[in-house]
Amino acid sequence: MESEALIEFGKPLKRLKSQTPTPKGKEVLLKITYGGVCHSDVHIQDGYFDLGGGNQLPLGATLTLPHTLGHEIEGEVVSLGSDVKNLEVGSNVVAFPWIGCGDCPTCLSGDEHYCNAPQQLGIQKPGGFSDYCLVPDSKYLLDYSGIKEGLAATYMCSGLTAFGALKKLVNINDDDHILITGLGGVGMMGLQFARALFKSKILAADIDPNKLQAAQGAGADEVYNTGDDLSVMKLLEDTKGGVKAAVDFVGAEKTLQFSLDATKKGGQVVVVGLFGGAFQMPIPMFPLQAKSICGSFVGNLAETKEMLELVKAGKVDPIPVETRNLSEATKTLDDLREGSITGRVVLEP
Repeated sequence: MESEALIEFGKPLKRLKSQTPTPKGKEVLLKITYGGVCHSDVHIQDGYFDLGGGNQLPLGATLTLPHTLGHEIEGEVVSLGSDVKNLEVGSNVVAFPWIGCGDCPTCLSGDEHYCNAPQQLGIQKPGGFSDYCLVPDSKYLLDYSGIKEGLAATYMCSGLTAFGALKKLVNINDDDHILITGLGGVGMMGLQFARALFKSKILAADIDPNKLQAAQGAGADEVYNTGDDLSVMKLLEDTKGGVKAAVDFVGAEKTLQFSLDATKKGGQVVVVGLFGGAFQMPIPMFPLQAKSICGSFVGNLAETKEMLELVKAGKVDPIPVETRNLSEATKTLDDLREGSITGRVVLEP
């Protein structure tokens, strides 16, 4: 098998040849048809997350190099372990990558994505920037019939990240407003899922005029430029006091501040993006404004199945997906880092 592998943090990926694995027990071997590229892959390539103030969260202790990135995996089943009974060779599937140890209370409760000993595809285990991928159990492979090829892969991270974040919004009434901050691939999916899950007005914010235009075309009721100092004031005026909930798909200091400022008293802010930085807020303001801030990390297997059914039912409009050759993996990571991609990119071996 061949993959575009991370050999050294902060350096371009390199083509690596290795032995194609043979599945055993519950394992399944996929021949990858498409592998999505995500902002998380950018951080892994860099080797750290930015914590702000010059501080970093290094990833070297959790990854063994060389490593194959890519956790948005779509492919064809080509080989089965001896214990696999519920899947056939030739099936076209997507892989749920957020796999845990399987034995801890968190995993047994169904929330494997929160496991403290994760075995996630493309993170701790070899992922989708390759022509083959070994999946540890057939239960993580899901049928995507009715969803366009290539697009299906992107739902395993960007789609699930958006869906999982929006499922955390509580007490949303039909006359409330929801703000989507950050209109990259994940944010655009967030816009689509917000429209599918809620009857509220959906607002969108970004610093890029092209992305704001794309959001209007995708159904946003109103858009705001986060680079305009007057945008928050206009939003507060338009909504008569602020939005009930905001989801920050960037996760930068300025976008979180914008989202928080745009939220009314008693509102909710969900932070999804991993751009990085640090955030400060005077402690008395938490009780005085009664706003809640929480984080969201992808979703569990049950939520993934629920999300796919929503997509199959035609309740979510597809976002733009560009297909590139696997050899363009490094260039795609660079483009994502620069913010020059609208929608999503998938790699084809």
